[in-house]
Amino acid sequence: MADVELSGPEDGVSWVRINRPEVKNALNRNARELLAQHFTALSEDANTRCIVLTGGDKVFAAGADIRDLANATTVEVYLRNTQRLWQAIAQCPKPIISAVNGFAFGAGCELAMHTDIIVAGESASFAQPEVKVGIMPGAGGTQRLVRAVGKFHAMKMVMTGEAVSGREALAMGLASECVADADVQSRASELAKTIAAMPPLAIAQIKEVVLTGQDASLEAALALERKAFQILFSSEDQKEGMRAFLEKRKPGYKGR
Repeated sequence: MADVELSGPEDGVSWVRINRPEVKNALNRNARELLAQHFTALSEDANTRCIVLTGGDKVFAAGADIRDLANATTVEVYLRNTQRLWQAIAQCPKPIISAVNGFAFGAGCELAMHTDIIVAGESASFAQPEVKVGIMPGAGGTQRLVRAVGKFHAMKMVMTGEAVSGREALAMGLASECVADADVQSRASELAKTIAAMPPLAIAQIKEVVLTGQDASLEAALALERKAFQILFSSEDQKEGMRAFLEKRKPGYKGR
């Protein structure tokens, strides 16, 4: 079995599943490369309209595989260029939902933060515990986390390495929803199918504008939003959506 499995698309939804249960889905080099390969391919797959990323119903990802790092030198870590592997996920234009059961620690928490929506189980556990092994987050754990939850929550998490539950993650803004553990996968699937049924061009523009605009000035971000809004009026999907609304029928979006 591969360290990362790809299935779908079905109803416009593809699933990417980390499959290293013997090490609680810890991310080694091979797993990261497979994640990058799958997300690069899905970015170009016209039949995929939404992606669900999961580690299964027991654990999401318990961090980086320490065996890959324990004896590494500065130059070795530098030459790995792991940021390029993360970029394949960060730059994916398709909406991505993380379905998080169990541990999302270290690189696992960072991986979830690369996605657009996080559905967490009540027993899910999010942490950035790198400080406990003498290092610090290196794949967005200091930057994406502070943007998600604010300085004070982020500082506590990265300086103590302490975990927060699914409910706590929801309250601080690290999760989109918190549901019963047994419902995480099905809820993620439901959300993904809902998004996959939406007009793909509008969804792509929403994702691009939100992510690009969040670090821009309000004036620049509003200009970006306005232009994207205007551009969508050239799409067939806009005409179909508004006609369907007026005709009181279900629209059929084609991504054109």
